[in-house]
Amino acid sequence: MDILKLHRSVRRFQTTEIPDNILNDILESGIRASNTGNMQLYCIIVTRESKKKDLLAPFHFNQPMVRQAPLLLTICLDFNRFYKWCKLNNAEPDFFNLLWLLNGSVDASILAQTICVAAESNGLGICYLGTTLYNAPEIISALKLPKGVIPVTALSIGYPEVVPELTDRLPMNAVVHFEEYSDYTDDQINEYYLTKENL
Repeated sequence: MDILKLHRSVRRFQTTEIPDNILNDILESGIRASNTGNMQLYCIIVTRESKKKDLLAPFHFNQPMVRQAPLLLTICLDFNRFYKWCKLNNAEPDFFNLLWLLNGSVDASILAQTICVAAESNGLGICYLGTTLYNAPEIISALKLPKGVIPVTALSIGYPEVVPELTDRLPMNAVVHFEEYSDYTDDQINEYYLTKENL
C-alpha cells in the first residue's frame, strides 16, 4: 500500500543498469496482469541500447529521461499476434474497430501499470511518457511495428537519482461516486481544484 500511495514520477535517473533478473521479474509481473478474455492484446518493446534511445528521444520531445534512464519500455496494443493465431485456427478475426482499439488500449494500460508497481517494488523509479501517442507513426517506424501494433505509452525506468516530492491529487470525493454519477456544482469544482493546489 505504501508503494501505491507514495508513488512519484521520477525524471532523473542513475546510470546503474537494471540487472536482467529484476527486468525479467517486472516484465513477468506485468504479463500476469488481468486482460481482456486472456487474449493479452499487448506487447512490450524493451530498449536498452543508447543508439535506439537516441532514435526514439525526438519522438518523446527530447525529454532527458528518455536517454538518461537505463531502460525504456514501449507498451503497445498488439492485434498482430492474436490475428495470426485466429487465422491459423480458421477463425475470422474482426479487430479493426473502436471496440477492439479500446480493449487493446485497456490491456496495454493495465500491463503498464502492473509493470510500474513491480518496478517500484524493486526500488526502481518510473515515469510514464504521454508523448507516445503524439508521435505514434514515428515510433511505429522506429521500432518496426507491423500492422495492428500501436504504441500506447512508454515508461522510463531506472534507479532514481532524485526522488521528487509527492505531487498533488484531487481529493477522493472529487473522483469517487457511489451508486450513480453525481454532477458537480461550480462551487465544488472550485473547492476541489483549490484543495488540489494546496496539497
